[in-house]
This record gives sequence, C-alpha cells and structure tokens, in this order.
Amino acid sequence: MAACLRFTRRVWKSFLDNKGHDAQCFPQLKIERAIPGRLEASLKIASYNLNRTKTLHGGLILSLTDTLGSLAVSTRGNFMTGVSADIGTSFVRPAGLEGDELRASATLVQMGRTLAFTRVEFMNTKGELVAYGHHTKFVGKALEHPNNVKLSPDGETLLEGEIDD
Repeated sequence: MAACLRFTRRVWKSFLDNKGHDAQCFPQLKIERAIPGRLEASLKIASYNLNRTKTLHGGLILSLTDTLGSLAVSTRGNFMTGVSADIGTSFVRPAGLEGDELRASATLVQMGRTLAFTRVEFMNTKGELVAYGHHTKFVGKALEHPNNVKLSPDGETLLEGEIDD
C-alpha cells in the first residue's frame, strides 16, 4: 500500500481514537485512495445519518466537508491539519437513502505557510454530484508537528518520518 494512503488512514484513525464528533457521526467512513493533494472516500449511509425526510442529513455533508478537507491536508504529510477558518457546502440534490453509498473526493487546492484551501465533492450511487463544499484551514502551527512526514511527490514512498501501521 502506498505511503500516502497508509499515512492518511493513520490520521483518520487518530480522529476516530479521539472518540469525538467524527467517531459519533460517521465511524464507517472509508478512505479508499490518497495521493498527495487528493483523496477519495466512501460512506455507507446509516439510519442515524438521515434527516426527518429519510434522506442524508445536510449537516452530515457539511461535517464531512470539514473532515475530508482536513484529511486532504494530511495527504501532504501533515499529521495535524490545523483549524477551520471558513467552511461552506452547497447542496445540489438529495444525497441518498439508508443503505446507499455516498462517494466523496477531496482536493487540496492550495497550501501556503498559514492557510490551506480545499474542495470536496459528493456523489450518489449513480455518480451524480449531490453537493460540493469548500474548507479553508489555518495550518500555520500544524506544519511543524513532530508526527508530520515527508512523502515522495507521487505518494508511493515515505522519505522522512514514521508511519505506524
């Protein structure tokens, strides 16, 4: 397995181990693919992910915009992913019903010395765009974290640091 995917899954595991919001709302989120600057994920929609009309709750998609934007930052080797400065989501159509799979792709659009900009797109089981979001993160303090790693440009190889499996 490529180093970038292993590292991004490690960061996701740290989110779950925290036993906070992510572990309560979407513990079944799967990181399917990660290369530097981009990741793909999937979520099987559970009953507790629904709104009162029995479709996926928009608040869950906004929360996923936050989490997946953060994980897009981690694909560049950052264990700590900063704090949110701005976040938003636009909803195009209902995202799905219980048992459906929601697919997402998150892209790190730009990362500087203090800010990172991400975009997340969500697709239903038919491959239709159901929502998209943006997430701006303050990463200034996160860039020097001791658990950060350096990855090869293609994400295949770990160049510096350690990835616990």
